[in-house]
Amino acid sequence: MSASSQHDLIERIHASGRGCILSLTGGGSLAIPILLTTPGASATMLEAVVPYAAEALADWLGGKFNQACCEPTARAMAMAGFERARKLSAAEPTTLRGIGATASLATTRPKRGPHRIHFAWHSAEATVSYSCELVKGQRTRAEEEAVAAELVLHAVAEACGVASGPPREPSPDEPVNRREKRAPKEWTELLLGQRQSVLYRIDGPPRVVFSGAFNPLHAGHHRMAEIAFARCGAPVVMELSIANVDKPTLDFLELESRLAGLSDHPVLLTRAATFAEKAAVVPGAVFVVGADTIARIADEKYYDGNCEKRDSAIAGIAVHGCRFLAFGRVADGRFMLPSDLNLPSQLRDMCEEVCESEFRQDVCSTELRAES
Repeated sequence: MSASSQHDLIERIHASGRGCILSLTGGGSLAIPILLTTPGASATMLEAVVPYAAEALADWLGGKFNQACCEPTARAMAMAGFERARKLSAAEPTTLRGIGATASLATTRPKRGPHRIHFAWHSAEATVSYSCELVKGQRTRAEEEAVAAELVLHAVAEACGVASGPPREPSPDEPVNRREKRAPKEWTELLLGQRQSVLYRIDGPPRVVFSGAFNPLHAGHHRMAEIAFARCGAPVVMELSIANVDKPTLDFLELESRLAGLSDHPVLLTRAATFAEKAAVVPGAVFVVGADTIARIADEKYYDGNCEKRDSAIAGIAVHGCRFLAFGRVADGRFMLPSDLNLPSQLRDMCEEVCESEFRQDVCSTELRAES
């Protein structure tokens, strides 16, 4: 892109009426001064951050991530930017954008993996992501940085409605792959807090709710649902929350993927990050959980280290008439039941335990993702 064409593009971005937050893990950061040194930047750029260290990236995302340089992380960075924009700006949320980029480029040492760039943008109505693998050894680090910056600028321009179609590919041997999910109205309303839940394949309020990330759904989940149905005599509804207390908020592409994995089940989609919030959405429900989840409900760290706040949240769950059907899980090399945990008495009294002879599945979603 010529200097004059780039200048014109940035001017149109700044005149778009969009408020943007840009986050980059290093690669593509040349886009930041290009955006900021063109007059009118204050109308568009709310903030630009470079969470370079792994700890900085985890802090930016608001929780754990599996790999720094991958397409899901770029999407999560864009979502974090969108949510940050909502905190910083009083503008209509539909005018705000989060843009994220993560790259693995040439450095002082040879890299075994490919040189690659992943970038994404997120709004209240869409998630769009791009991925491009560069030919190794074809460019210097500075040249790869220039390529990354141009791709990031395209994402900003598209997010602001001043560019359309795919970005210019670095070369015929370096295609740019694009993914997009335009959100149904109810997803946008859920993200913006205008509604608390969406029901799929179920009529009426759920009575038995299995809360989880389901990333992916596995045999252990299926067996827990079977036992819960036999114990409770009601359909088990899989609850997927777009918000989580120690993981990034789900973007629309991620949400579409998770729901596809639950296509054979009734689903309750919520924005309830905590069980106190879930209980308010489905009062009177039995929650199907593992011992690890019960341990988190009892852990003071999720309540700012305040045991009174924890006990108040547990009391709130009880007030809504909810209970827990709790299954054992392997932790630190041994099988743990809720009765093995040091739980507050009110929480312990709310739990019906499933014994090890009835259920034991030593499998977890984290391990399955690592193997895939």
